[in-house]
Amino acid sequence: MSVDLAKLVSKRVLNLEELRDRTVAIDAYNVIYQFLSIIRGPDGNQLADIHGNVTSHLSGLFYRSIDLLGYGIKPIYVFDGIPSVLKQKTIAARMQRRRAAYEAWQEAKARGAVEEARAHAQASTRITKEVVASAKDLLGLMAIPYVSAPGEGEAQASRMCANGQAYAVGSQDYDTMLFGAPLVVRNLTLSGRRKLPGKHIYVNVEPELMSLDGTLGELGISQRQLIWLGILLGTDFNEGVVGVGPKTALKIVKGAATIEDIKNYVKSKYNAEFELDIREVESLFLNPETSEIDDSSLRDPSTRVPNKESIIKFLCDQHDFGHERIGKFADKLIAIKSSAGQSGMSRWLK
Repeated sequence: MSVDLAKLVSKRVLNLEELRDRTVAIDAYNVIYQFLSIIRGPDGNQLADIHGNVTSHLSGLFYRSIDLLGYGIKPIYVFDGIPSVLKQKTIAARMQRRRAAYEAWQEAKARGAVEEARAHAQASTRITKEVVASAKDLLGLMAIPYVSAPGEGEAQASRMCANGQAYAVGSQDYDTMLFGAPLVVRNLTLSGRRKLPGKHIYVNVEPELMSLDGTLGELGISQRQLIWLGILLGTDFNEGVVGVGPKTALKIVKGAATIEDIKNYVKSKYNAEFELDIREVESLFLNPETSEIDDSSLRDPSTRVPNKESIIKFLCDQHDFGHERIGKFADKLIAIKSSAGQSGMSRWLK
C-alpha cells in the first residue's frame, strides 16, 4: 500500500506543455503496473503474443513514451532493485491478495460476469522478471534511458531530482514525497478519460504536479514529520494505526518532537503498538539505498538513434504487434529524436 496523502499534499493540475525540455524520472514499476492493469480485453485478459508472453506493458511503454517525447518531455525510467527487508511482509500480503483476485476473476469469467471479471483481473496484476526484462529491451531499442536502482525506484528517482538530474519524479505513489522528491507528477502516463472501477461513470484524469516544499509549508511541518505522518497512516513498509486518518495524523505529528513521542502517543491514546520498530521505517525514508548515476549515461540521447528495424523485429516479429502501426510510430519516434538533436537540445538533463 502507498501512504494516503491525497487530502494533504499541495498539488495543482499540470499542462504537459509545462514539462517541455524537462527531464522526468519515472517510477518504472509504477507505470508498468498501470499498463498491465489497464490494457486488457473486455474479460480482463492482458494482451499477449501467440506464445503467451504478456505484451500489455510493451504497448503502453511504446505509445505513451512517444507521446511524452512529442511534448518535449525527456523520460528516464527508474526500475526497482532488491526490496528492503521491511517490504517483504507487504510483498507477501500483495501476493496473497493477487492470488485471491485471480481465483475470483476466473470464477466471474465462468459466470459470464464481464465487468466483475475485469475488476478482479486488474486486482490480480503482477510484474514478473520477464515483464521487466522485455520493458528494458524495448526502452533500449527506443534509445530512451533507464536506470536500475539498488533498492526502491522511488528513492533513486528522488535522489536524481535532488542531484539536478531530473526536474520531477513521475509516480502515482505519495510515498515518493517521503523519500524527499521535490516535485512529483501524478497521472503522467495515465491521463485521459477513464472509467471508474465497477461503475458506469467516466472521469477525466489530468496530470497533477505535487510540491514537497509547498506541502511542508502549507502543513507547517518538516520533512521528518511528514515521514512520521506517513508512518501513522501506513506505508509500503509498515501498517498504519487503525482509526487514524490524515487530519488526526497531522495533529499528532505537530505535537511530537521525536519519533518516540509518536510511538508513546499511539500507545497511550489508542492502546496500540506498531508491528515493527518505526525508527527503522524513518531511517529507510531518510537514508534509502541509492546509487550515484553518471550523467554521461543520461546525456545526449539524440545521438542514440532508435533502430526502426530492431523495434519492428522485437514488437512485430517476436511479439505479434501490427507491422504498419508500429512502423508508423517508429518513424514518429525517430523524427522526434532527430528534431531534438537538430534544434540543439543536446542535453537530456535539465
